[in-house]
Amino acid sequence: MNELAGKHIVLGVTGGIAAYKAAELLRLLKKAGAVVDVVLTQGGAHFVTAVTFQALSGRPVWSDLWDARMADNMAHIDLSRQADAILVAPASADFLAKLAQGRADDLLTTLCLARPRKAVDGRECPLLVAPAMNRQMWEHPATRRNVALLAQDGTVLLGPACGEQACGEVGEGRMLEPEELLEDLLAYFQPRILAGRKLVLTAGPTFEAIDPVRGITNSSSGKMGYALARAAAQAGAEVVLVSGPVSLPAPRGVRRVDVTSALEMRAAVFAEMMDAVIFISVAAVADYRPAAASEHKIKKQGGDITLTLTPNPDILAEVASLPNGPFCVGFAAESRNLAEYAEGKRRAKRLPLVVGNLVQDGLGGDSNVVTLFDEVGSHPLPPGPKQEVARAIVAHIARMMG
Repeated sequence: MNELAGKHIVLGVTGGIAAYKAAELLRLLKKAGAVVDVVLTQGGAHFVTAVTFQALSGRPVWSDLWDARMADNMAHIDLSRQADAILVAPASADFLAKLAQGRADDLLTTLCLARPRKAVDGRECPLLVAPAMNRQMWEHPATRRNVALLAQDGTVLLGPACGEQACGEVGEGRMLEPEELLEDLLAYFQPRILAGRKLVLTAGPTFEAIDPVRGITNSSSGKMGYALARAAAQAGAEVVLVSGPVSLPAPRGVRRVDVTSALEMRAAVFAEMMDAVIFISVAAVADYRPAAASEHKIKKQGGDITLTLTPNPDILAEVASLPNGPFCVGFAAESRNLAEYAEGKRRAKRLPLVVGNLVQDGLGGDSNVVTLFDEVGSHPLPPGPKQEVARAIVAHIARMMG
């Protein structure tokens, strides 16, 4: 999905071993649909050459403050005026110091200083930096002062992470991985419409054990729930994702609680309800579980086996009935009569919002077709990738909550 389509990004690369990660970051930015101009410092060129970045970006690489390829010799002005954001990764200790002091002795520092912060036409060019350095350099009081000053000036710091460093030491100062930086950049462009709100969300199937190796489950992939968790986190919410067994990584910035059965899911949800203001029930919770799971594997004997099933708790209905409970959103995946069943579910459980879809339109796939049902009526959303659909659902929730 081209989540950065129409965005123009300036990628600054300074001197440091983490510069090799900038090549992968550039590839990911391009894959997301962005137009990327690379500004390579003299130090950065000691680690990765301009040829690499030019091949990956398909555009000229900029290094010289006096580059005559710009008709007016003002690359520091023209590049920043075209950009939707400047992302410096890696950002060395030396670069951070120069930035904090307002120095402009090369192309990258100059264009960062010259970028529009609040132009007359309203256009801004945010500056995001991903620090990368030895842990002692990161912890040095001078670096800490510089970082504090940059934050005060409005520079967005991404990381650093803690981990093993190229020098062999372990600690804070490691640059975030390219995938993490891409996620942080994508989040930066999203409106913070759920900022300050805690959201609990369930996703995936549940697995109800028959014996130690067999169970009752369903074909839910968890993709819609995980897309919603990601969209809500990017909208500024504190997101707790209570997930059944799926093969998906937790979205960046989301706290995942892994569960298996419906009873475990219920316990995990209610453990988070104290300060939650939004609850979204996306999980395909099994309606029934075996009344008693066998302690040992049931051996094949031939003939029929009879299982006694007992109802699982209705987690959504319980949460919706809490006094002063959260804003509750249900999902209705149906095979027919969508409007009738989805609206019926909304009314029966007294929910402000139900998201309905036909299983043949989205179950297990990467796209979905949904209709939102609230007290005003039904609101079909355009079909699209689940991430786009998730953002539209989050926007509708934010509008309803005011």
